[in-house]
Amino acid sequence: MRKALLLDIKKSNNRELVKLKMEKTYAYRRHEIVRDAPMVEAFMARWPALFDIREINAEFKRITNIPLQSKSLSQLDLHLGNLVKLFKRRGGQLGQKLAQMDDCEDVDAGRECVIKGVCVYMGEDPDHLIREYVGMDEAAISEAIEDTTVGTYLLKEEASADEQEIGVVLEGIRVMTNLDNIAFAVVMLFGLIYALNLAYPADLRYTFEVFQKILMELDGGKLSNKVLALKNRLFE
Repeated sequence: MRKALLLDIKKSNNRELVKLKMEKTYAYRRHEIVRDAPMVEAFMARWPALFDIREINAEFKRITNIPLQSKSLSQLDLHLGNLVKLFKRRGGQLGQKLAQMDDCEDVDAGRECVIKGVCVYMGEDPDHLIREYVGMDEAAISEAIEDTTVGTYLLKEEASADEQEIGVVLEGIRVMTNLDNIAFAVVMLFGLIYALNLAYPADLRYTFEVFQKILMELDGGKLSNKVLALKNRLFE
């Protein structure tokens, strides 16, 4: 059935069949991930259907019984106002960095700013999560992406350009491309981390813990001290 899926995804108007076979092969695929911990490139060759927006959503729900896309984005929107207020109350150098994140002119920009703000608030670098490549040639971009273990990226020909490419990188490979916005790319990255049973990168572990335990309410009873402090302030 796995081999048949390799052919099925190449056919048009075949979504329901792919969905059915992905459901039927879930236990086998999960066993392979947990037992063998395959490299992303090798796993992508065996299960290319998984690296699709619909299948990432489906796989996340199989694992957690929670809808990934709808819950994560709605929770970001729900907490956006309080998070921005929290950021504004922070003083010192951290407060100055957070002040730069106050750009909520539209929904997508607001979500992106809050995600970056959470990184800064947790003492982590948002550039490690969202890597921007502006005015770089393809060779330089490819080299930079190859050095990225986990993250999202945004490509622009120049700073003022509207044309851009947004995607997800795992183990130096562009596993998703042409996504709508940065917040959505971060959601897809989070879903892939679950689907592939990956550890959070050390330099973003608190940001992803906030995403998991506060926004998605998964395993929310066990929080690190830093994330617990944020949660307490958020719900004051």
